[in-house]
Amino acid sequence: MVDERIKKLCHTLVNYSCGVKKGDKVLVDVSGCPDALTEELVREVYAAGGLPYFDTPHNAVQRQWLMQVTKEQIEDITKWGSARMKEMQAYIAFRGGENATEMADVPADKMELYQSIYSKQVHHELRVKNTNWVILRYPTPSMAQQAGMSTEAFEDFYFDVCNLDYGRMSKAMDPLVELMNRTDRVHIKAPGTDISFSIKGIGAIKCDGHMNVPDGEVYTAPVRDSVNGRITYNTPSFNQGFKYENVSLLFKDGKIIEATSNDTKRINKIFDTDEGARYVGEFSLGVNPYINHSMGDILFDEKIAGSLHFTPGSSYDDAYNGNESAVHWDLVLVQTPEMGGGEVWFDDVMIRKDGMFVIDELKCLNPENLK
Repeated sequence: MVDERIKKLCHTLVNYSCGVKKGDKVLVDVSGCPDALTEELVREVYAAGGLPYFDTPHNAVQRQWLMQVTKEQIEDITKWGSARMKEMQAYIAFRGGENATEMADVPADKMELYQSIYSKQVHHELRVKNTNWVILRYPTPSMAQQAGMSTEAFEDFYFDVCNLDYGRMSKAMDPLVELMNRTDRVHIKAPGTDISFSIKGIGAIKCDGHMNVPDGEVYTAPVRDSVNGRITYNTPSFNQGFKYENVSLLFKDGKIIEATSNDTKRINKIFDTDEGARYVGEFSLGVNPYINHSMGDILFDEKIAGSLHFTPGSSYDDAYNGNESAVHWDLVLVQTPEMGGGEVWFDDVMIRKDGMFVIDELKCLNPENLK
């Protein structure tokens, strides 16, 4: 018997998030999740008239492969993966597994090689730009442990978050999109943070359940060379299997000129991946009313109500600022009172204080109006 919450979620992913229609080829890419989930996704794709294809990689096997991988091997799988992705109209990915830090001991040069070749070409260049896609985590015991919750409580939380009425949220996002589209200067203040930049002419995009689930953010990008000041992030973030904390970045004319964290040497290697890794490709405000604390998982943390993320690395085509990189790292700053508070200003008008929107046109996005 398949959990009714899983059925509802799979139906939403296929029909709302990806809009699968007759004849669409859909790659179902599921790692570390129960077979029942993969089977339900396949059933839903068939029910929508689509043609499902599937892949079920395993993190532990992937890790073992990466430990001694060569450039030739990565180029081979990139060639094969690209050929497959070019055939797809939609992509649905779930990620699970017993160990959230499975890749922590993969040599940094191997991981950077994989990201700069395979991830960049197959995902950034092909999947993101040419398919209707959605990516999720699956509620595993390791995720519950990471969030500091029991497995049962975390599952309840997960399905509340992921089965949100995204159509309703989408309408509530429209005033924020319109405001961001006509905004020039942004100023962000918080403990350890005083940073300003322009978003003029970039354009804003709402994330309302069509790409990532859970969803709930409106993003744009800073004008590439306009960023000046310091931002200090107050949520942990995993990258290449390592948990980064206390990340603080100093910018001058758009470029990260100083980066510190609990492993300053290691984080600077990420920002030295390529030229674009030291510039910012995304600025976004999070609004999901059911996510109210960090759990060390970017897909959840970047949607925290009252949060923002300021992302070193590549920009998206639909909010393009000219920055390209193999890196796209959504580092999160939460501005709720218990996290130290903070302010967001658009063109000298404060629009959000301590995580709550304070101007009338945006109050529809506060948590009590979205649940």
